[in-house]
Amino acid sequence: MEELDIYNELVMEHALNSRNKKELEHFDSCELGHNPNCGDEIKIELKLSEDKKRIEEMSFTGHGCAVSQASASIMIDTLRGKTLEEAKEIILIYLKMIRREEITKEEEVKLQDAVAFKNISNMPARVKCALLAWHTLESMIK
Repeated sequence: MEELDIYNELVMEHALNSRNKKELEHFDSCELGHNPNCGDEIKIELKLSEDKKRIEEMSFTGHGCAVSQASASIMIDTLRGKTLEEAKEIILIYLKMIRREEITKEEEVKLQDAVAFKNISNMPARVKCALLAWHTLESMIK
């Protein structure tokens, strides 16, 4: 199986069967992200640790294409348990990757499964879809 096939499989698995697509019973912050170009909507709910420095839990709800749904789910798996500072760093790495900027192997490792979107820039119509949840969370934690 080729690397691209594995990534496509991962994206489809998250798009169709995301365990992260749910509402949290208790959360500290909630924000809606919207892509007016295609109508994708993502609501991110965020629960922080008691000291407000670590992402304890996160979820999303909404509707959209497979790319936006999978990106939100993979982002949550990648950032759950991270400090807010680590999350900010990983978001910046993801944005660099999507913009086709050079990222190091160490940075690629920090992205975990989010590296599945590495070649999304080859599909310009899907770039905003892949960024929707990440930009939404970025504005929440600034």
